[in-house]
Amino acid sequence: MRVADARLGRTRPRAARLRPVHRAEGPRRRWRWLRLGAAGVLVFLALSVVPTLFLRWLPPPTTAFMLQQPRAPRYRWVPWEHISSHVKIAVIASEDQHFPNHWGFDFESISDVLSGETRRTRATLRGASTISQQLAKNLYLWPSRSWARKGLEAYFTLLIEATWPKQRILEVYLNVAQFGEGIFGVQAAAEVFWNTTADRLGPEEGARLAAVLPAPSRMSPVTPGPYVTERVAWIHQQVEKLGGSRYLRSL
Repeated sequence: MRVADARLGRTRPRAARLRPVHRAEGPRRRWRWLRLGAAGVLVFLALSVVPTLFLRWLPPPTTAFMLQQPRAPRYRWVPWEHISSHVKIAVIASEDQHFPNHWGFDFESISDVLSGETRRTRATLRGASTISQQLAKNLYLWPSRSWARKGLEAYFTLLIEATWPKQRILEVYLNVAQFGEGIFGVQAAAEVFWNTTADRLGPEEGARLAAVLPAPSRMSPVTPGPYVTERVAWIHQQVEKLGGSRYLRSL
């Protein structure tokens, strides 16, 4: 609508009235962001829970760690019954002696590390990360130290523990763990290092494979240095204390 300007003899537009901000727009905006956040959470849950449920029965075609290798990794899946019991018990003795009894976290070992025990303690030789935590990291995450990755590691650890039996957790871990540069899984390690199969590995080979797990790119089970040699001797002692392969009956 236009009004006359008495001085200039022409019309000018009437000043537009400012529309007041509706008081409901703030709550509506917040509700929109809440819905988007909820949708994002549901998508993340679907993308994490569904593959984890499938992997309870199916062999992983690859892992996050394998995808980060500069060359195609050596990896061949073998089922539980084709893996030597010597490797199974050696890895438990080396990495996670409370494996059958926890829900993914060994709080006793974590406490040992946080309390500043000496470097010769069990906490250093065995480490504080459980087999379930290491499996979660290898399957889904990346090799770095950050609070974000630690949070995701905790989530995937609980997810795996809640949906898989212990035997399946150890079976998958032994098949995807890195034992050398580009060498993933106990079958590939047996072929590369000793020209044999995973079910024919003995106590010494099992202890050596377990001994290099903390740093498989820098340690060798075939030509062990002083640190690996010390770990191998310690692993043999721990296997004996656990009762050998009889310990696996608790899985």
